Amino acid sequence: MTESEFSDIADETLERIERSVEACEVEIDTELRDGGVLELEFENGSKIIINRHAVAREIWVAAKSGGYHFRRVEGAWRNTRDGEELFAALERYIGQQAGVPVRLA
Repeated sequence: MTESEFSDIADETLERIERSVEACEVEIDTELRDGGVLELEFENGSKIIINRHAVAREIWVAAKSGGYHFRRVEGAWRNTRDGEELFAALERYIGQQAGVPVRLA
């Protein structure tokens, strides 16, 4: 995958995450910044930062529970440690920080 292809796919993924979070029924402020950084801020003041890392061709997630790297494998973003899919992992991380179960579309 070229850097340009990675950037396009990663940006589409960040936009999809932002739309999904905005559509869920939990109060979370989202801000998608230039350069591929998505910030989620919760009512309790905690944050989750999701960004694309072009050199590694990964999406990185920083949450209260830790830092995670996701690489594109067979059409899905997979955790480099355990293979968990990005959106499933985000539901868990967001739910933990929001204090309620979250379902992302």
